[in-house]
Amino acid sequence: MAEITAALVKQLRDKTGAGMMDCKKALAENDGDIDAAVDWLRTKGLAAAAKKAGRVASEGLVGVAVSDDGKSGALIEINAETDFVARNDTFQAFVSRCATLALESGGDIDQLAGMAYPGGDGTVQDHLVNLVATIGENMQLRRAGAISVDDGVVASYMHSAAAPGIGKIGVLVALESTGDKEKLAALGKQLAMHVAATKPEAVSVADLDQALVERERNVLAEQARESGKPEEIIAKMVEGRLRKFYEEVVLAEQTFVIDGETRVAKVLEGAAKDVGGPVEVAGFMRFGLGEGIDKKEDDFAAEVAAMASGS
Repeated sequence: MAEITAALVKQLRDKTGAGMMDCKKALAENDGDIDAAVDWLRTKGLAAAAKKAGRVASEGLVGVAVSDDGKSGALIEINAETDFVARNDTFQAFVSRCATLALESGGDIDQLAGMAYPGGDGTVQDHLVNLVATIGENMQLRRAGAISVDDGVVASYMHSAAAPGIGKIGVLVALESTGDKEKLAALGKQLAMHVAATKPEAVSVADLDQALVERERNVLAEQARESGKPEEIIAKMVEGRLRKFYEEVVLAEQTFVIDGETRVAKVLEGAAKDVGGPVEVAGFMRFGLGEGIDKKEDDFAAEVAAMASGS
């Protein structure tokens, strides 16, 4: 039996917003496994885990670049300690240039770090080190990615833009089609805005991580069993709730935010007539600033106590 420490309970509370005793019980029921405890709390209706779990943040900027022919695009995230740095013109220029270089490197962050920095004496990593020394804050190249099409367009969108191509949420959407590229680009821009708003997990149900689907299925089944209904009824309830789950996390199943009523799959079908050829979402990429990074929380009371004790 794993030891249920106060730190573990706090971690679960921060992740779910559930009460201390509920978190302690959830951990005890699941041998200290955080993810299993989250699911247990969701089963009991004691946590809104999906909403709480994404509340992470870090400062810096996301950058986006699209090739001149519109067939490829890249995203990059570069982190800093404070929002003050994100407003710095020198830092913004660095992020913008790195987005363009990420396009050349095919989204490979390690290759990008070793590339020659335009107008500089060293590599991108060397320039970053110089920026750290000049500005006085820790910074890091966090992640990069790229996407492309053979015939079609890659459209981009930047939410909360600090300047053209840099901001807090960057999105790329790749559309394969032989149709009109100008009309395709307009549709791609709308879909990129949609992805920024809805944060889908996959293009289609078939593309979803099956481990994620199975985990959701298990949680839904346990929730249904709490009602005391027969297993055959529970199976139907689970399938119905899974369809709702797909509508939330699968791009093709989501309601298009632009009109608020049409499924994205239907939007694509309708667009085929307008652009003059079938339209397929070949892929998408979304970088939200600070996703997955736990922001450091200073314990002021502990700091004062440590100073008072001379430690």
